[in-house]
Amino acid sequence: MQVAAGVIWQKGRFLAARRPEGKARAGYWEFPGGKQEPGENIRQTLVRELREELDILCLAVLPWRRVLHEYPDLRVDVHFMHVLEFTGLPKPKDGQILRWITPEEACALPFLPADAPLVGELRPPRP
Repeated sequence: MQVAAGVIWQKGRFLAARRPEGKARAGYWEFPGGKQEPGENIRQTLVRELREELDILCLAVLPWRRVLHEYPDLRVDVHFMHVLEFTGLPKPKDGQILRWITPEEACALPFLPADAPLVGELRPPRP
């Protein structure tokens, strides 16, 4: 499964989302995003997912890392992208908890296994 994930930055902090009860891997923190639909490129996937999940529109996106991860029930190919500019105010439309956190604060949170290895590498990108 191809997945797009956004590291959404604002004033040196990024937006982390906690997966709600009832969803696979509930309680884990993650970078918002979701699975690619037929006919989309990975950037289009990120823009659509963030609009659907958070009600924001991405204006500037920078590809960052790509991670292949195997969960017991699923193999994912996650494309992580820095979101440098967006419009709107993020709203939790899927019941998730949202927090603006620093990279240092993120190290204390349980991130999804596919996301966790990147948490220690996070730095606000330079424009």
